[in-house]
Amino acid sequence: MRMVPKKVIAATALAVGLTACQDRPEPLAPETAESRQGNPDAPGLSQPAFQLTLLHNNDGESELLPEDVEGTEYGGIARFATVVGNLKQQALEECPVGPIKCETLMVSSGDNFLAGPQFNASLEKGIPFFDAIALDEVGYDGVAIGNHEFDFGPEILADFIESFETEPPFLSSNLLFGAEPRLAALEGQGRIAPSTVTAVPGRGAVGIIGATTTNLASISSPRNVEVIQDVAGQVNAEAAALEAQGVDKIILISHLQSIEEDRMLTGMLSGIDIVVAGGGDNLLANPGDLLVPGDAAEDSYPTFATDADGRQVPLVTTSGGYKYVGRLVAAFDKLGRLVEIGDESGPVRVAGGGAPDAVAPNAKIVAEVEVPVEAAVADLAANVIGTTEVPLDGIRANVRTVETNQGNLVADAHLTIARNLAASFGIPAADVALQNGGGMRDDEIVPAGPITELKTFEILPFSNFLSVVPGVSRETFKEIMENAVSRVEFTDGRFAQVAGFSIVYDAAETSQEIDENGVITRAGSRVREVVLDDETVIVSGGNVVPGDDLTVATISFLAAGGDQYPFGGLPFTNLGLSYQQSLEEYIEGPLGGVVTTADYPVGGEGRITRLN
Repeated sequence: MRMVPKKVIAATALAVGLTACQDRPEPLAPETAESRQGNPDAPGLSQPAFQLTLLHNNDGESELLPEDVEGTEYGGIARFATVVGNLKQQALEECPVGPIKCETLMVSSGDNFLAGPQFNASLEKGIPFFDAIALDEVGYDGVAIGNHEFDFGPEILADFIESFETEPPFLSSNLLFGAEPRLAALEGQGRIAPSTVTAVPGRGAVGIIGATTTNLASISSPRNVEVIQDVAGQVNAEAAALEAQGVDKIILISHLQSIEEDRMLTGMLSGIDIVVAGGGDNLLANPGDLLVPGDAAEDSYPTFATDADGRQVPLVTTSGGYKYVGRLVAAFDKLGRLVEIGDESGPVRVAGGGAPDAVAPNAKIVAEVEVPVEAAVADLAANVIGTTEVPLDGIRANVRTVETNQGNLVADAHLTIARNLAASFGIPAADVALQNGGGMRDDEIVPAGPITELKTFEILPFSNFLSVVPGVSRETFKEIMENAVSRVEFTDGRFAQVAGFSIVYDAAETSQEIDENGVITRAGSRVREVVLDDETVIVSGGNVVPGDDLTVATISFLAAGGDQYPFGGLPFTNLGLSYQQSLEEYIEGPLGGVVTTADYPVGGEGRITRLN
């Protein structure tokens, strides 16, 4: 094992701790500052007295079924459960002989389910959800609440939590649930909490604190759940409260969307010993760790961040989808100071087939989860709804930065179906349509050939409804489009695929900025031209041309202000079908089952033009 400093240490020791990503950190110098309590120089106090094996994952996102990679299966919740069970048993068997106490914990850093064909099987089935059945079998000591937990609104999150028989605590210190009755009731039962303690204080207690991204309201659908923006303040207050109870080892499980966000947060924290990050799909590993073919480590496991007191704090995370179980073996001294990290720490691959580390899947999960989910997905895959003559570009980096033919297909679907349904809902026919690139998730080039119902779910997996917003002023529409192109350089999901108009923008101009309340704090000047398909000019030379209001077809997420779209609280009408159903109906109906090269050429047809 290697030494890790707990309090303020010499600058040279800090430099050693932040080792380059391809090498394990070398042993660090012993701490030189004051300890939490007592005399740090007393004989034996710096020796390991408590060994924690921390197992973790994040961003499972309903990827319950294994994936074939180069002829071998990797991932899958059934094999994941086997690996977790094996690691728990190994930790028990390898607990050092003597006075050292040992504990093994399993935690998740959020996004435990995600809209799509596999989770659709759970929605069709009802409580208990397949995801919860499987995770119950794995066994968790703490589960962070991520953004995708709210994609279907608070009710489905409540259903998900209630599906667990083992009742693991779902944790977030910066969310307030009082205005959502079902979630508030679960909070009252202790099933939702800011933090949890795993044992009796003074006898190896470990505290676990949760945290959730402050962008929750703009990227998901928390409804009346309040998001406290001061995450550091909430975590520090919770850590102080735990320490006052005698808890001297504290873990933060957070879902801030990237490990870099957690690194910045750590710099504002005190009293946190380990941070488990989620939301970024970052893979940390060390030389010799077995990885899924094609995967590459972004940094060493663990990586380190310096906290507000100058201490080095290990940060860990895994890529999502049940392909890895993270394992951090950490030793603490009698005063609760982190003093060693075991060399066995790192990601543990979940493999089957002929891989050297192959494991058998958990039989219960196979029978109760994987088999029915696989059958449901197979039904979707067997339902061919049309064909495409041309490859359809759904690559993530493309649909978030440029016009693609798949983006045009989806936007056209929303515009056409919304127009067809307008009369029956007593609303104006839509002039234009918008689809955010972040809502398109297949991340591939769909080859020419059959299009199945499954493929439409893979392209548009979320619980978004086709919606129409009438009475959008031209000034507001320009602000909407300024938002759509405001973060294109960051491959942000708010970038819009469009129908019914063309847009010219200049990324070298000023980007619009919007605060967490949807208030425009800096006007944008990127949008130069907007022209409807009937040649009506909406914006010319960056200036709005006076004229009639517009009716916009979009998805409910954007209409309600998601991705910071500034619709300004305008009322909108949901048309009774999901955005996936909009695409399916468009292909089967108006397109007659054929996506043609003439209508959807590779590279698009000039609807979106970037000047710089």
